[in-house]
Amino acid sequence: MTQTEAAYAMGGAMLGGMFGVLTLFLIVFYILLIIAEWKIFTKAGESGWKSLIPFYSTYILFKISKLSSGWFIGFLVGTILTCIQVDWVMLIGAIALIVIGIYSTIKLADAFGKGTAFKVGLILLPSIFTLILGFGSAEYQE
Repeated sequence: MTQTEAAYAMGGAMLGGMFGVLTLFLIVFYILLIIAEWKIFTKAGESGWKSLIPFYSTYILFKISKLSSGWFIGFLVGTILTCIQVDWVMLIGAIALIVIGIYSTIKLADAFGKGTAFKVGLILLPSIFTLILGFGSAEYQE
């Protein structure tokens, strides 16, 4: 093996190791997010397993946020519109999902008695603030 080949092999091993560590970190972080969402559901009086089911978990989260089922229907319509391969239809769906996402996030923070700074954090850094909401001392406001 030449010196160049050895350098390439060592570089590849280092890159593979970095990707392995990053992958492990992301798996642990994702598991923590799942647990945090489970805890958010249980704090609100819902069964934690409901946080694991796609779309149903969104419906329950809207319910926890004290939003009417019309918001969930809007979410479903927006999701369907983003799947239609027409640019302007996808744009309308995406804008609807952004608006619904921001509003539901604000209402979720309200449901746990959080202030404006937490709402902004939950919108801009949702993963971090979901962990704070789930593992923190926040209590659901009936």
